[in-house]
Amino acid sequence: MTSLPPKKIAIVAGEASGDILGAGLIEHLQAKLPGATFIGVGGPRMIAAGLQSRFDMERLSVMGISEVLGRLPELLRRRRDLIDYILTEKADLYIGIDSPDFNLPIAKRLHKKGIRTAHYVSPSVWAWRQGRVKGIKATIDLMLTLLPFEAKFYEEHQMPVEFVGHPLADQIPFDVDPKKARQDLKLSLQGEVLAVLPGSRGGEVRQIWPAFLETMDLLREQRPDLQFVIPAASQARYDELAPLLGDRRDVTLIHGDSHTAMAAADVVMLASGTATLEALLLKKPMVVGYRVTGLTYAIMRHLVKTKFVSLPNLLADEELVPELIQSEMTPKALAAAVNQWLDNAKQRATVSARFQYLHGVLRRQASERAAEAIAVLLR
Repeated sequence: MTSLPPKKIAIVAGEASGDILGAGLIEHLQAKLPGATFIGVGGPRMIAAGLQSRFDMERLSVMGISEVLGRLPELLRRRRDLIDYILTEKADLYIGIDSPDFNLPIAKRLHKKGIRTAHYVSPSVWAWRQGRVKGIKATIDLMLTLLPFEAKFYEEHQMPVEFVGHPLADQIPFDVDPKKARQDLKLSLQGEVLAVLPGSRGGEVRQIWPAFLETMDLLREQRPDLQFVIPAASQARYDELAPLLGDRRDVTLIHGDSHTAMAAADVVMLASGTATLEALLLKKPMVVGYRVTGLTYAIMRHLVKTKFVSLPNLLADEELVPELIQSEMTPKALAAAVNQWLDNAKQRATVSARFQYLHGVLRRQASERAAEAIAVLLR
């Protein structure tokens, strides 16, 4: 029997969470499609897994409407370059990982040229501008969703979809050892620990960090023995945060390793995003804060249809954790919400039990399922 020629797969991720997903997908696709090559854009994990990255993924890591507008000429130029590059390389398949505003227009152009397309991580079309699903259906041959309610939405619109679960649910054990995590980070085994995660993107951190830093100062006055651990999402974020922390001896700033930081904590204070799912999987009570520019918020508040913004609350369809958004995200309100968790062990245990159940729902060997669905599409 004649074997099929090796496949060339283009994959584009625009931020750290996409880099994690892309690396797992590439590793499993290599096992299912021997000899396959991977081109596109990714971060250090995807590159280590075998991706030939066209340029630094950080160039795509922007947030909010105003920041996008400021970088629009560069983003459009890079998008055109990627389309020409993928066509020249004669890729068999294009996979966009999240970053829908950047990836879906690329998929649309490539799809018209006869290249099959998949998208990994559903856009929030179920939350706002639901009419977009028509364009997505015409452009994407397969949608891979991480969450069950997303797959249901696409099934209702008769679009090919696969609920694969979330790779983080596979990677993170059901039970974590806070004592070992504290030992690994050289934190005191006595007293309370708050993990602080202000986001992974530069613009995001600049919007959120001042309020988080002031909150830490408030909590320090109220709970003198409280320890803080901050996992910087990248070297750029580490370099940005370190000078702002000064010589605070109760603060431990580390490179990455958000899982260990959160595992060591009693409570987590963090920006809305994938990190909230990590905190859920680690069974940690959390306080979610988020702030964007005034222009972005003025536009988005009229478009978003969901009651919640954080993944724990969206998955449970109820408010399991406090969300402090935009003007509500004040240091006083953040500190009060953190204290509420720290002062109520019973509430912490209750929400941790709910998180244990949700962890089981999401644990489905996601990278394996995603790779198998992609392999079927290519065959």
